[in-house]
Amino acid sequence: METGSVYVVPDFVALTIGIVVYFSGVAATRRFAVLRDYNIPEPVSGGILAALVTLALFVLFGLSVEFELMSRDLLLVYFFTTIGLNARLADLARGGRALALLLALTVAYIVIQNVVGVIGVTLFGLPEAVSVLVGSAALIGGHGTAIAWAPEIAERFGIANAMEIGIACATFGLILASMVGGPIARYLMARHHLEDATNGRPPMVGLPYKAESEEAGPQINHMTLMGAMLALNVAIIIGYAVNQVLDDAGIRLPLFVTCLLTAMVMSNTVPHLLPGLDWPARSPSLALISDYSLNIFLAMSLMSMQLWTLAELAGPLLAILVLQTFAACAFILFVLFRVMGGNYEAAVLSAGFGGFALGATPTAVANMTAVTKKHGPAPNAFLVLPLVAAFFVDIANAIIIGQFVG
Repeated sequence: METGSVYVVPDFVALTIGIVVYFSGVAATRRFAVLRDYNIPEPVSGGILAALVTLALFVLFGLSVEFELMSRDLLLVYFFTTIGLNARLADLARGGRALALLLALTVAYIVIQNVVGVIGVTLFGLPEAVSVLVGSAALIGGHGTAIAWAPEIAERFGIANAMEIGIACATFGLILASMVGGPIARYLMARHHLEDATNGRPPMVGLPYKAESEEAGPQINHMTLMGAMLALNVAIIIGYAVNQVLDDAGIRLPLFVTCLLTAMVMSNTVPHLLPGLDWPARSPSLALISDYSLNIFLAMSLMSMQLWTLAELAGPLLAILVLQTFAACAFILFVLFRVMGGNYEAAVLSAGFGGFALGATPTAVANMTAVTKKHGPAPNAFLVLPLVAAFFVDIANAIIIGQFVG
């Protein structure tokens, strides 16, 4: 639909363009080593390229391109619901004391990050409601959380470019996160004379090692895919009902949070109540749905950025992000490393937290992988940090953001 100098892309077309944008990011990552070196996700690189195209259309022809994004919002709910379905209470017990400590530190740092955001917007005269978008919503929360909260902030406080501010901070945060993790680990190992953990063993990358006999699992077919979709849809329906009840009681949470919690409850009760049921948690089919939802969600969100609305804010945003980077490094060096044990595992975890606090879980894992490839395995770090980063932080972050926004 065309209205003067504004062109609105229909939802189904926008979804299709989002898929194309994702594959353009895949091609760009294969072509340019810098994108691989900094671990920039494919939908991020593709989405930024698409946003630059719409910026060129606006600058050269005065044409403002807007996208209908109902499908994108649904993909967000699907993605977080898959996280809930994959959550197991047994993992909490296995993480033990380290998991509890890291979770407590993360919750504390979410508050610190939003306080730094308040200081930053105060220094540069920005609206106070923007503080969470330059704080934990965009940094610890990443693109997903920033995009989830931006519409509410825009509606409640009249900040029209809230979405662009959140996405821009999350994107720059990814780059900063990729740059600080490795140097932090190297400094800590040299400063505290920490020894490598190789002991003649090959480096362990990623999650704890699985024996070959454990690698064979359920394959993807039409039955497993449809079963995963059914479980997700039921969780979303119940989550929507819970969200309505909470809203009527005066408790406002994004829909994705209640769906995530509902899915978690289902995953830890339904398989025990119905032991013969083929539950889709941690199955390849659920992983496929999760990857599709996240990648296309990010691609659609980034391609819809209207970069021309950020021209006046570029300087203040970068300055606030530099302030956030210093705050993250100080917290890691003087608090997190010591509380987590002050050893080699803590140094690896510090590198991961640098990627997580400013970027996203994949960036955190990439930072830890770079350290362990050179210095040896750190199995506890790879177990504990993804548990906190990929699930628990979303709940804590949503509650704390709600308090700051309120």
